[in-house]
Amino acid sequence: MAAIGGPDNSLFGAMLTEFEEAAKILSLEPGIWRILTHPKRQIIVSCPVQMDSGEVVVFTGFRVQYNITLGPAKGGIRYHPNVTLDEVTALAAWMTWKCAIAHIPFGGGKGGIICDPNLLSRRELEALTRRYVAEIIDAIGPQKDVPAPDVNTNEQTMAWIMDTYSMHIGHTETAVVTGKPVELGGSLGRREATGRGVMICAREAAKHAGFNIRGATVGVQGFGNVGSVSADLLDQAGAKIVAVVDWKGGVYNAKGLDVPKLLEYGSQNKTVAGFSGGEPLTNEQLFKLELDVLIPAALEKQITMDNAPSIRAKVVVEGANGPTTPDAHNHLHQRGIVVVPDILANSAGVTASYFEWVQDRHGYFWTEKEVNERLEQKMMQAFDAIRQVALGYKVDLRTAAYIVAIKRVADVTRVRGMYA
Repeated sequence: MAAIGGPDNSLFGAMLTEFEEAAKILSLEPGIWRILTHPKRQIIVSCPVQMDSGEVVVFTGFRVQYNITLGPAKGGIRYHPNVTLDEVTALAAWMTWKCAIAHIPFGGGKGGIICDPNLLSRRELEALTRRYVAEIIDAIGPQKDVPAPDVNTNEQTMAWIMDTYSMHIGHTETAVVTGKPVELGGSLGRREATGRGVMICAREAAKHAGFNIRGATVGVQGFGNVGSVSADLLDQAGAKIVAVVDWKGGVYNAKGLDVPKLLEYGSQNKTVAGFSGGEPLTNEQLFKLELDVLIPAALEKQITMDNAPSIRAKVVVEGANGPTTPDAHNHLHQRGIVVVPDILANSAGVTASYFEWVQDRHGYFWTEKEVNERLEQKMMQAFDAIRQVALGYKVDLRTAAYIVAIKRVADVTRVRGMYA
């Protein structure tokens, strides 16, 4: 996968480019424009950890609260060697728009630690997590900022965060994070939610593009939580998953992959590379396949002008955050390819996190069926609102999504006024 970050490869700059087009259409006044293009708070912390060897290593962590006009900041924490402040700020901004699109009372936040979790023991990971929480503890809380899992973090990480926060405040507070184990106040259906939302968006985008998802050919980049669940649910919906690529390799079968067997193989081997149910496939080859639906569900900046001209899918559904550069998006749009933007396509994750937060705060938990029904309703409302704006303004779905999100945040900003 492509590397991210760096002054000549600004992810936040890509977000601003996307923001600008919609803001111009809305004739957004300069003052509100400035407010919505500046993060409220950027926190950089040093996290010293005594390693198993006895050596002390100091890790750098970030937490960005981009905008909290609609409610507490909400966003994941990622552990990755390439985490940068630019990346975390861009992701926090996208979370702001994502929450606004989902029409939930959260603002946008994001966090990260520069580390390679594959090189850390479980004890070292726990120590790093707890120290990071201790460094940012004044900035987080159920009514301030609610973290969640992201790249290389999971339910266990959230349990450590919840426990550390609870120890500091002197009582158990489950609502400080989402994405927790169910026995610690997590929500049923939360793990599958993002992939379920991608499936719903792929289904609705197919209708928008004039074809049925049943029998449609689908290719998936990335087979982590989002990619694997998307593939599984689309397979159940009648689509034909013909190609999957992950960090190590891929597999292709024109007749359709056996998704249950692929899921089992991927779980056992931590990759789909070498799966016997098809022929080997590279990431480059995936983007050249003739598909009905392409789902980039890996990292940022995967579809660029280097490969966008080769893409022959009818619909691209962005399961990952920021997988398509602005230039590449414009190229795809000009060729008539429907792109469902990340801030809509993967917003089911934060929607289900909202459901978890609500359940924790009320101390009453829903069945998985109730969670999925509420999620379906929310995603359908969001997709329909954006589709109507796209048709009304004669713009693509990404611009329409930004119009919806920016208008909602801007309207509340005006009503709240400016504190001085």
